[in-house]
Amino acid sequence: MTEDARPNGAVMRFLPLAALGVAAAVVFATGAYRYLTLDALKEHRAALEAFVEGNLVYALILYALAYIAVTALSLPGATIMSLLGGFLFGPVVGTAAVVVAATIGAAIIFSAAKTAVGDALRSRAGPFARKMEEGFRTNAFSYLLLLRLIPVFPFFIVNIVPALFNVRLQTFVAATFIGIIPGAFAFVSAGAGLGAVLDAGDEVKLTGLLTQPAVLTPIIALSLLALLPIAARKLGLIKPAQSETLS
Repeated sequence: MTEDARPNGAVMRFLPLAALGVAAAVVFATGAYRYLTLDALKEHRAALEAFVEGNLVYALILYALAYIAVTALSLPGATIMSLLGGFLFGPVVGTAAVVVAATIGAAIIFSAAKTAVGDALRSRAGPFARKMEEGFRTNAFSYLLLLRLIPVFPFFIVNIVPALFNVRLQTFVAATFIGIIPGAFAFVSAGAGLGAVLDAGDEVKLTGLLTQPAVLTPIIALSLLALLPIAARKLGLIKPAQSETLS
């Protein structure tokens, strides 16, 4: 009997995912997620700005840890956190913090899902998941990069689905890190302009911020670039690479 086949081994496999589930339940039970809103940002703006001004390094660390938690626990509010990064730290530092923290958080939930249920769910995957598996089998890095660049699917879905098909952690981290840069920069840049909006007394709506050309343009442009290799393969200009990610 292998270690994974033993009762204790099975429990240990599910332990990371269970721990994330318990942590997420605690956040919802305590109502802590309610702080991830624009209203909360406006209410606590002065305190946040004062803390960042006097404790920049600690503020960055705390912000990154909070972002990691939001991503790893798949909590609603990642968009607000990205806007907050730009609001507090500016577009450059804010983007760097968001990309690093989001990648770490995504890797945590990916690793937990892969350890616990990857094999079981892969064998029961439906037609939609099977289509995604074909993309990962052809070229896991390019396909995952495209999923990151084009925000069609929720971020947490793209964190979990690759785990079902045994994508390597290195591939997942690299594609995630690179793929979320344009979106992170767009949202953080929008957040960097929140101060002027609040100072003017204008009403701030999330839908209005996310439809600005400054947010959509870089995402659309880089998504089109990511589609070029796929188009080239369809035209027979390049041959599909063999996947090294599926066992």
